[in-house]
Amino acid sequence: MNRESAVLPSCTVVNQGSGAWAFEEHARHMTQVLWVEVSDTPREFNYLLCWEKTSPPSEKLFIPFESIRVASDKRLQAELFLKHKISTPETHLLNTPQEVNALVSHSPKEWALKYPISCGASGHRLLKPAETIPADWPTPYIVQEFVRMENPEVYRLYGVAGDIFGFNVRRFPSGVKPSPWVAHARGARYVHLDKPPSEAKDQAHATLSAAGLLESFGCVDLIQQNGKWLVLEIGTDGVFNHVDRDINDPEILGEMDRRIAEAFWAHLQHKPWGGYGWKLKGS
Repeated sequence: MNRESAVLPSCTVVNQGSGAWAFEEHARHMTQVLWVEVSDTPREFNYLLCWEKTSPPSEKLFIPFESIRVASDKRLQAELFLKHKISTPETHLLNTPQEVNALVSHSPKEWALKYPISCGASGHRLLKPAETIPADWPTPYIVQEFVRMENPEVYRLYGVAGDIFGFNVRRFPSGVKPSPWVAHARGARYVHLDKPPSEAKDQAHATLSAAGLLESFGCVDLIQQNGKWLVLEIGTDGVFNHVDRDINDPEILGEMDRRIAEAFWAHLQHKPWGGYGWKLKGS
């Protein structure tokens, strides 16, 4: 048995549970990126996507499960950013609607109530004094200063294996009515940018490091306020969603795939694509 046939069966893209259908397209892509199969059963080393069991896999994961958990819950992110002194818009975790209304009523700032487990800004709302919060809204409430912009835009940087790369920005194209939430799902589109400012890179590096994502894979969304770079949130792949690849930038996508593949297989000191450089399997 050659080395490749011995190593490949011990690794997989895990896509398990009733929600696995939502990851099917991305799972297929990651099998090409990583040169492995997709399975609902973990193997020795795993790229985890959908996982609906109550406890995390006992097998090794490329992206740490706790980091995936933090990236999927904005409440945990807020706690993490506060603990590690990450620069963000002013953010409060509040336990009751009365506390929320007291903050909004006595502050000249605009405030947003962020739905903690959404993607694409689904569920977020701008707050007004004495606003009624739905009874089933998850607590604690994340109330964050809303930074209003004449031309709304959110910047993104990516990190893999300790390096920050891939600078882009989401903006609303001409003719598209802007939303307060600069999300792809709200009509914003990605625009490639050149070399990121050092402060933005430093913020992204510190944020992904604090989240335990710097050595695997993650992304950071940032905005500018009065010339200062502020972190909004982080993202990664699994277990409820994955980092948006629909960014209209083949160069960044190719670099992202290559970096993830090389970092994944560095754990096993092997390159299933051979010695001629990484490429998508079957390409």
